[in-house]
Amino acid sequence: MLKTIKPNVIVHAAAQPSHDKAASIPFDDFDTNAVGTLNLLEAAKQFCPESPFIHMSTNKVYGDAPNRVLLKELDSRWDYADPAYENGISESFTIDQSKHSLFGASKVAADIMVQEYGRYFGMKTVCLRGGCLTGPNHSGVELHGFLSYLIKCNLEGNKYFVYGYKGKQVRDNIHSYDIVRFMEEFINNPRTGEVYNLGGGKDNTCSILEAFKIAEKYTGQVQNYEYIDNIFVIIVI
Repeated sequence: MLKTIKPNVIVHAAAQPSHDKAASIPFDDFDTNAVGTLNLLEAAKQFCPESPFIHMSTNKVYGDAPNRVLLKELDSRWDYADPAYENGISESFTIDQSKHSLFGASKVAADIMVQEYGRYFGMKTVCLRGGCLTGPNHSGVELHGFLSYLIKCNLEGNKYFVYGYKGKQVRDNIHSYDIVRFMEEFINNPRTGEVYNLGGGKDNTCSILEAFKIAEKYTGQVQNYEYIDNIFVIIVI
């Protein structure tokens, strides 16, 4: 297909997105996330190497390593206690010696391969490590799509399950429109082997508890939820 079309830019957003599902379909997960990305990179190298290659990666490449950063408990959220992480983690944060889930591991493989094709072959590639992406067409489900699923539960009166951390785990929300604007900027000024963490910034973060209050404010409906103590939930700010 790329041999015939030779697109001016490639935006690779295809993925198997579920952590839990990946554990039951490890080969399908890796074939989709890692091998699929490699196939697309190789086709781009052969037929349109000058075209910017934008890969939608994920902040899950960091695994549970961010949980090692010392936190402080506030009234409605956890926050980093170390001033060095006031605005979150940087792209240089370790991805090693951490639990990723099989999904996270396959996304790490894809992320590194995109970087390598950029550096080794001089292609204009970028990995966008997003957190909680959202927007008007986001069809969130319980294990994927935090904000849209929470709003759906509120509007429909369904029970939302909070897994651990007292509901104070923080999510960094960014609108799909802002992501596309970022892509446009990269297309206009492409670079080689770039990596960026994408988020709305601290002012646009919210904890689960804070998201309940925001939803209730606009819908007038009390959030129906149940708390389940689970220490294995990953916090990424």
